[in-house]
Amino acid sequence: TTRLSQLTPINRQALLLTAMEGFNNREAARILDIESDDVVDLIAAALKEIDNQIATSVLIIEDEPVISMDLEQIVRDLGHDVMATVVTRDEAVKAVETERPGLVLADIQLADGSSGIDAVKDIFSNFMVPVIFITAYPERLLTGERPEPTFLITKPFLHSTVKAAIGQALFFNDEESAAA
Repeated sequence: TTRLSQLTPINRQALLLTAMEGFNNREAARILDIESDDVVDLIAAALKEIDNQIATSVLIIEDEPVISMDLEQIVRDLGHDVMATVVTRDEAVKAVETERPGLVLADIQLADGSSGIDAVKDIFSNFMVPVIFITAYPERLLTGERPEPTFLITKPFLHSTVKAAIGQALFFNDEESAAA
């Protein structure tokens, strides 16, 4: 089933009438036989339902405290939970022993000299999960053997870029799961 089909019917109708069919709130209210103010509430409820459907737990592998705090805030702003924030390959592997994340955000060069690429490969040996590498060293991912599929964002990054990559990684992962 698609995400839209899982929405409350009246919320879905209000969202589709305005977002897809181009009706304004007053016109959608007339079609649905409700008050115009109610359309705004129904659309907000539909969007919240969609956010709740794709919410997941995120493992952050990042050794720079300011960047990891920034990534944590972006993840939370999108409605996801931060499962753990770790700074080494070993910590990443240990974190996924007890809980499976729905997404991994990983730096490549980690605190103890270990590699985020190797951490992700270790995680992939147990299960597949969407990964976004966020790094100042993109050439290390692009020139070596790398885990697939992955997304790549270079530092410094824009919040909007990270948000878009998270949305795409989760969307495409959901599509692959549905097709399997």
